[in-house]
Amino acid sequence: MTNRERVLASLCHEQPDKIPFNAGFTKRAHRNMAEFYGDPQFDRKIGNCFTVLDAAPEDAWRETPGDVWVDRFGVKWDRSVDKDIGMVVNQQVTATSVEQYAFPNFADSANYDHIRAVTSSRGDRYVVVVLGFSLFERAWTLAGMENLLMAMACDPPFAHRLLDRILEYNLEVIERVSACGVDAVQFGDDWGAQRGLIMGPDMWREYIGLRVARMYKAVKDAGRSVFIHSCGKVDELFPDLIEFGLDVFNPFQPEVIDVFDAKRKFGDRLCFFGGISTQRILPYATPQQTREHVKRLLDEVGRDGGLFAAPAHDIPPDAKPENIHAMLEVLQHQ
Repeated sequence: MTNRERVLASLCHEQPDKIPFNAGFTKRAHRNMAEFYGDPQFDRKIGNCFTVLDAAPEDAWRETPGDVWVDRFGVKWDRSVDKDIGMVVNQQVTATSVEQYAFPNFADSANYDHIRAVTSSRGDRYVVVVLGFSLFERAWTLAGMENLLMAMACDPPFAHRLLDRILEYNLEVIERVSACGVDAVQFGDDWGAQRGLIMGPDMWREYIGLRVARMYKAVKDAGRSVFIHSCGKVDELFPDLIEFGLDVFNPFQPEVIDVFDAKRKFGDRLCFFGGISTQRILPYATPQQTREHVKRLLDEVGRDGGLFAAPAHDIPPDAKPENIHAMLEVLQHQ
């Protein structure tokens, strides 16, 4: 089987000859592994089954003094410490300005040239385009986390209107990226903390759930698969997400979700992308413990398809290179 065939089989809950896998790296982890292997392009050779693209065009970010980066939405991210994402340091939207805020231009065909270039020469990989900071996260980056959560509790009209405007924008983008020939759309929207939902299940259903359902339907209507990346303990939402049409859940963190129990309960209706511990195993275990951890995931969660084995997030900088190497050995030599 090719990598693409393995992904498609797993999506159909059929057993592929090898469990498809994908490993992403933070900048510092990539640098560490490049030194470990003596090869700055090592990641192109590990056998990843996915090509993961950002929906935003390649010139979506601009750097300003002080290692502050500005995205297309006008949000400023201080990357002086966290070089991969950063911390939001401005506020773009308030209750009085929500109607006047100008979203980025979604209609320019050139915005999607980078996606069409990849899908036209995809090889044997499965192409996923990521709509990051897609709803809740986009709202709090524009309004501020504290301000959004307070609005959800005390100013529902503002919270609903901001989320509706983001939804309207997203539906237009979904239509355009789906037309580029991608296989799947992945929404990035962290709803969870280490012990549960940030806003609780009732507020999630009031503010997030029905809008998520509309975005998932737009993807499915376009004939594409739906992925969600949501960090934290959010497994209480699996029944809702399955009903909405979700195909693949990521990052499937074993520190907060019992991955084996999740497979038993939902594995016939939901696929899982992740499962390899980035909080405990990759930073702290031995290479042998890492091999055993990965092998058990493949054997038990990978049975009957439905698994895309991967670190539970882009590999963090404190992960031991020898453990990353052990993980890749198991994934590559199934």
